[in-house]
Amino acid sequence: MRDNPIQLPPLRQGLWPAFRGVSPAFIAAFGVLFVTVIALFTAPYLGMADNGDFFRNIYSNGIYFNLPDYDSKYFGYFVKQYGIFQYFNENGATLDSSQSLFIKLATLLNKLLFSSEVFDIRFQAAIYTCLYVIAVYLLIEAITWRMGRRQGMIVALIAVFIFGDTGYTAYFNSFYSESIVMIMMIFVFASWLLLFRKRYNDYAMLALFAVSSLILTTSKQQNAPVGIILAMLAVSLIWIRKDRVFRFLTLASIFLMMLAGVATYLNISKEFVNINQYHAMTRGVLKEAGNPETSLKAFGIDEQYAILKGNIYYEQYGTVDVDSPLLQENFYSRYGFVSILKYYVANPDQLGSILNIAAKSAFTIKPAAMGNYEESVGKAFRAQSHFFSGYSLLKQTLAPKTFGFIILWMIVVIGLYMPSTVKAVRARDIRGVQRMVLVVATMGVGLSGIFVSIIGAGDADIAKHEFLFTQSFDLVTFLTLSSVISRKLSPGTRHSAGSPTRAHSETEVQKGVSA
Repeated sequence: MRDNPIQLPPLRQGLWPAFRGVSPAFIAAFGVLFVTVIALFTAPYLGMADNGDFFRNIYSNGIYFNLPDYDSKYFGYFVKQYGIFQYFNENGATLDSSQSLFIKLATLLNKLLFSSEVFDIRFQAAIYTCLYVIAVYLLIEAITWRMGRRQGMIVALIAVFIFGDTGYTAYFNSFYSESIVMIMMIFVFASWLLLFRKRYNDYAMLALFAVSSLILTTSKQQNAPVGIILAMLAVSLIWIRKDRVFRFLTLASIFLMMLAGVATYLNISKEFVNINQYHAMTRGVLKEAGNPETSLKAFGIDEQYAILKGNIYYEQYGTVDVDSPLLQENFYSRYGFVSILKYYVANPDQLGSILNIAAKSAFTIKPAAMGNYEESVGKAFRAQSHFFSGYSLLKQTLAPKTFGFIILWMIVVIGLYMPSTVKAVRARDIRGVQRMVLVVATMGVGLSGIFVSIIGAGDADIAKHEFLFTQSFDLVTFLTLSSVISRKLSPGTRHSAGSPTRAHSETEVQKGVSA
């Protein structure tokens, strides 16, 4: 005698249909939110120690270091609370950055909900987390739109593994501008991809693309080329619609992005020019030169300055006074970004050498120099958390550390998307070309992070300076992997405009619908 079929409990019967109706984008966003809340908002709280850069962003925004032993925590320990100026703040802006908007918003929330005297950095982390979750949702929605449910869920789980990694999210509990870079880069990527998919309103996605591009470009001075690169390649968006209003708004957005890039470059303060310029020579040109005296001659600099090879601007007992008029007249004034670029072009072996040095740090999400724990936790100085950091550890361990691999990766990805792009070009489908344009633009943005770092500051703090590349690499690789999973690389695949509804039928799910 056979038993009666097992019946699902009423609760499970009620939850199962609801779970089946949840989109991959929601699963990915919720997964990232869940992991981030545990990492940043439950003890032991994870964040990033100050490497000496925090003062640039906080003093002009009304926040100050209120711990008497703060200096002893540099590089080693995460600090979550700071003081709020109560009276006149005499500190002017050390640098102009869109990051200030978010610090001021966090300070306002802190005063309303917590204290008017003590700033808790977790209010800032909460703002960043909300924006990040929205960005991840839009990214996964753009990638899994019209994808089979099974493939979509696989993509969502991979997204949680990559974008939920604490190597990324620990930045939220810090004053490093990488937080803004990370969030806005995903918004740029997702909005452009949603325009390609013809998902959501084109005007809304154009607005999101323009605003996030402007914030990304102005978030740090190193990102000045980003606005120019995005503006140049976004020209193709002008023709995805025929209506004049859209074309005018797209053209205006491109102009603003270009202007933001130029303004960010021109607004670099003299203080940071000297710091970066010093490192560009001592930690770049001279560091990789077989004969530093000969290299100095190429710039018309006295050979005696070869003694500065490998020096750091911040050394307490340095070889020279880095701010002296003598150095300004005989050293800094003799070279700049353009002259160093010309030098590397004329010396390809040296360029190749420093590019390989850059490649060794190009796949590092979490800089090894800064600790993640508060001192009260009792961890060692500079101790780093391994909670949900599988992707960052895997990437750093397995990625080949040569610039040749980066070139090969670019060739392979572009080659995979080429057939569908050629088909779109032949069909005069401008919208269908946007995925390739986005991939090339993202690669260009990533490469700008490498070249600006090595030409502008040598190998000084290079792991953090190359953050833009490592994120660009992740976005493009994730998109490509997702396309392979759903077989969207086929030139016969319909990839842009489509039905306004997502395929839900059991037959389509079993077959694995490709967009």
